[in-house]
Amino acid sequence: MSDSSANPAPIALARVVLLSGPSGSGKSSLAERTGLPVLQLDDFYKDGDDPTLPLFPDGGTDWDSPLAWHRDQALAAIRALTTTGRAEVPVYSIPDNGRAGTRVLDLTGSPAFIAEGIFAAEIAAQCAAEDLLGDAICLRNRPLTTAWRRFRRDVREGRKSVPYLLRRGWRLMRAERGIVGRQVALGAYACAGPEAERRVRAAAVHRPATVGV
Repeated sequence: MSDSSANPAPIALARVVLLSGPSGSGKSSLAERTGLPVLQLDDFYKDGDDPTLPLFPDGGTDWDSPLAWHRDQALAAIRALTTTGRAEVPVYSIPDNGRAGTRVLDLTGSPAFIAEGIFAAEIAAQCAAEDLLGDAICLRNRPLTTAWRRFRRDVREGRKSVPYLLRRGWRLMRAERGIVGRQVALGAYACAGPEAERRVRAAAVHRPATVGV
């Protein structure tokens, strides 16, 4: 009979704060303000030629579907960061629709880090089950505010053509309340930027955070 104590489960050295919210809600800006290490979950998108990408009826790729994302690879990176403090992670180029290389993310002793992206809430339950989670937050704004921020960002960064961005923006603005509702149902706490920042900072000093209420 094997002794389970000979192979104890890894102990988390850091906690992950999952920061979700609709595209354009301000996740990256908030993460940068906290000064914590940041894992960009959008870097785990599938390449544009991946045959498993979800499609719209007209044949276009649905980049807002969780099926467009490597969930298991993102979880593996979070496990590595929480237990070892470092991980090799992909670097994704949105204009090129594919990975442009990798980089090493090192927490340098930080007790917490942020994993931010539109799919962050998709892994909240798994991170909680594995005792890796510091908090799960969904940024919530007025849909029109989010749409304007998203459009300015995407044009500035040259992510897609302007007609594509306008079509996507209109669709996402109409769907925003449903997007937030789904992320809350997955375990994220919905709030505006100031409260979200307070919760992130609380998690960074290991204060108890109420998740999913």
